[in-house]
Amino acid sequence: MTEYTDGERQTLRTAAFGAVFLVSHADPGFFASFKESIAGAKALAGASPELQSVFKSGGLPEIPKGSPAELESGVLTALQQSTGILQAKSPQDLTEFRSVITAACDQVANASGGVKDTETAAIAKVKSALGA
Repeated sequence: MTEYTDGERQTLRTAAFGAVFLVSHADPGFFASFKESIAGAKALAGASPELQSVFKSGGLPEIPKGSPAELESGVLTALQQSTGILQAKSPQDLTEFRSVITAACDQVANASGGVKDTETAAIAKVKSALGA
């Protein structure tokens, strides 16, 4: 099992949960957000045991705060940093990380009333930040 620092774990968690949050909030709505959060959590739960242990560690994920632009910037930065962390420490997990995050984003977008253009745009930004 790969050893990550607390900061690296937090960055990976922020990236994963932040990507789900970013897509969910691209088309806001209380009930939609609830359905989308469940869909995202289920997708992340499908990760390998090693990635699941990262996602489950450290309490609640830290989603960036501030304006929508600051939130987006913080999440995209965490996604970029995550790819660097995984490339350096666990390259075998990088492809799966990208796949799990993009699948989670796709499932979030499909969870409530079909995919909206704003969700498609958010997913494209997530994929770009992941290098996917």
